[in-house]
Amino acid sequence: MDVDGLVAVDVHTHAEVSADGRTSMGAELFGASEKYFKQHPRPTIPEIAAYYRERRMAAVVFTVDAEHATGHPRISNEEVAESCAEHADVLIPFGSVDPWKGRAGVREARRLVEEYGVRGFKFHPSIQGFAPDDRMAYPLYEAIEELGVTALFHTGQTGIGAGVRGGGGIRLKYSNPMLVDDVAVDFPDLRIILAHPSFPWQDEALAVATHKPHVYIDLSGWSPKYFPPQLVRYANTLLKDKVLFGSDYPVITPDRWLADFDALDIKPEVRPRILKDNAVRLLGLRTEERTTRS
Repeated sequence: MDVDGLVAVDVHTHAEVSADGRTSMGAELFGASEKYFKQHPRPTIPEIAAYYRERRMAAVVFTVDAEHATGHPRISNEEVAESCAEHADVLIPFGSVDPWKGRAGVREARRLVEEYGVRGFKFHPSIQGFAPDDRMAYPLYEAIEELGVTALFHTGQTGIGAGVRGGGGIRLKYSNPMLVDDVAVDFPDLRIILAHPSFPWQDEALAVATHKPHVYIDLSGWSPKYFPPQLVRYANTLLKDKVLFGSDYPVITPDRWLADFDALDIKPEVRPRILKDNAVRLLGLRTEERTTRS
């Protein structure tokens, strides 16, 4: 990856469809998401690569493994990793392991990093149906910390299940960023990203990120014109080295996100940190070599 040639690193994009056409969620939840975010294309991973390559950006790509809670089979982590490896000039693979899988999930996480070059893991507590501070998930966190990769947690409200009867069974309380504070205490060397402006818990997210050295915030899922003022203020000051560009592509395009970000009152010296430099440092894009499966 030519890091110097990149204009930005998007740390939050979704693989919503597999090579054989299977989707990452069932029809009911997908329908609710499209109603909430408005209908959008579902690009394959090669199409994601082409999109970002055209814009001279890199992107972190992941799916969500929530088989325990939803019963819907996930998109294969191996497929995500292998497809990203074919487009390693612009794509960075993250995995997703349902923490309810216990020891099998821990073994999978180790294999994905050691054999497939995965750089981190995505958790969506509300969809996966677990509280981040549940000790059930601790063996998985321990492995991720030991492997030296990143844990990215969805925080705040989600459009998934919005408007569906009972919210599709999705409990918003699990995505309070304060639940990740225990994780940051008990795994002090684990690199953590709190994904999204964390409505209605924005202040909690800011508190955790300012207090815990290895907790970052990504700005995905919202147009910047809707960012809470305290988030903008902290991004400009105390958290200028810990805030990351993320779009939530394909539900929000980086084109739209960046256009709105241009109008935001962000200091000129802080903009490149948010758009690229902080992610390059966090993910080790200059110093680490991608491990490929032999």
